[in-house]
Amino acid sequence: MKCTTATHVLLACAGLALGAGASATELVYTPVNPSFGGNPLNGSWLLSNAQSQNSHRADSSSRSSTSGITALQRFTSQLESRLLSQLLTDIQNGDSGSLTTDAFIINIIDDSGMLSIVITDRQTGEVSEVVVNGLTNP
Repeated sequence: MKCTTATHVLLACAGLALGAGASATELVYTPVNPSFGGNPLNGSWLLSNAQSQNSHRADSSSRSSTSGITALQRFTSQLESRLLSQLLTDIQNGDSGSLTTDAFIINIIDDSGMLSIVITDRQTGEVSEVVVNGLTNP
């Protein structure tokens, strides 16, 4: 009897199947991320992997934080915000008003429940108008 390669493969597979007992174990999911119950020691590893894959490089010119703003600019911004808030509060009393800043001219008019806010860009002259209907004065 002549044995071919296919016969040898078949015999080897049959021997493995009969010789090895079938065994199975339960699959248990273990999270990697510590935020979802994983090992807390994985946190630094995950962070370093994320930083190595991050293609965005922040430069100091693109950051929008208060670090590049002087104290005078911050104070001016807060004052303008406060004055605009006061102007909107005065609208509740039926008063109209305006606020002029370096960048904008803001006119607020309350006409019997119809609030009209006209914003003019001082550099470009572009005008935006916001109209709110249905407001009532106390």
